[in-house]
Amino acid sequence: MKLIYFSILSIFVFISCNDKGAKDNSYLPKSVGKINYLQVITPNNLWNGEVGEEIRKYFATPTDGLPQDEPTYSINQMPPETYSGFARKNRLVLYANLGDKDNIAFVDDKYAKPQSGVFITSKTKEGLVKLIAENHEKISQTFYNSEISKRQSQTNVSLLKIDSLKERLGVTLKIPSAYRVAKSSDDFYWLRKDLKSGTTNIIIYEVPVSMIRQDSLVMGDIIKLRDSIGGSLMPVEDEGRFQTDDSYPPYLVKSEVGGKFAYETKGIWEVSEQYMGGPFINYAIYDEKNNRYLILEGFSYAPSVAKRDLQFELESILKSATLY
Repeated sequence: MKLIYFSILSIFVFISCNDKGAKDNSYLPKSVGKINYLQVITPNNLWNGEVGEEIRKYFATPTDGLPQDEPTYSINQMPPETYSGFARKNRLVLYANLGDKDNIAFVDDKYAKPQSGVFITSKTKEGLVKLIAENHEKISQTFYNSEISKRQSQTNVSLLKIDSLKERLGVTLKIPSAYRVAKSSDDFYWLRKDLKSGTTNIIIYEVPVSMIRQDSLVMGDIIKLRDSIGGSLMPVEDEGRFQTDDSYPPYLVKSEVGGKFAYETKGIWEVSEQYMGGPFINYAIYDEKNNRYLILEGFSYAPSVAKRDLQFELESILKSATLY
């Protein structure tokens, strides 16, 4: 009997741990949820009070660079007692509740795979608010990384092959096969995908390092470049011109693409003299090896359609860049 018990225990340990002794989560169910959908687990009284306000303050704020307000995450709240079964398969989870101690834990693949969860407890409501406020940037970055990775994994199912992009501009991108090359030359590429109402687009070109100066001059140089080069090369009808809409101040942050420093700019584009426009995201990637900035831009034209997820797809594509 002891031998049988020992054998069963050995099998359980074997299937529960990998070769490094870590817990094996290969048996976990596949996670569910649309891109940028966040499951918040917190009691109704906390959600309707200051704790809920603090969560919404950081995770339901309008997304930067869109012409209409769209929340960073689409949030669904449910109380802890109902968080079971299928509900535990959601990919993004933020848990906030009263407990015996103040604690925040970042946990991957707790109930499903892939899954990114943040579990926060505190003895008081004030403690929960403080933990959320102190850690919101890390939480946001964790969720963002998870969603970019998920979106890229969806793209990888069927990729567009463009060998000439590496040959001509020294870069590769993982682009969904739904895109097509609309225009290409030795120093410029325009890729686009048709939507039911509009298109999503990617443009790629390079400029000498001297074309983008530092500090307070960066924003002006990037906008000047995109209006000059994009305005000259993007075909539009009649007398219009593809350019930045200066009635929406662009956002500029320092970022990273393909392991290289980049300026990330988000704003609104328009075609002058026409009722056309939409959001854009632009990466000016510093490529010291080739003494250049490689410009990657994604923009959408989708009248009367929500654009957050369209832009997020473009962002995930541009973030997949590898420079050579």
